[in-house]
Amino acid sequence: MKDLIKYIAQALVDYPEQVEVSQVDGEQTSVIELKVAKDDLGKIIGKQGRTARSIRTILGAASAKIKKRSVLEIIE
Repeated sequence: MKDLIKYIAQALVDYPEQVEVSQVDGEQTSVIELKVAKDDLGKIIGKQGRTARSIRTILGAASAKIKKRSVLEIIE
């Protein structure tokens, strides 16, 4: 999951080298934290949060396949 989010985020931003993804695993849920450059934050969130919602949808579908819940946190 971590690699998937990193791949998507690097494709969207102007500074792909500053994309940082960390994963905190729990028993049933994984929290994936995404950190990008300050200038790229708007590109990750998108208009009215559409891009972030789309990334979360892809993450949800991928995590359903492995039968584990994943949550995306976008960190400023």
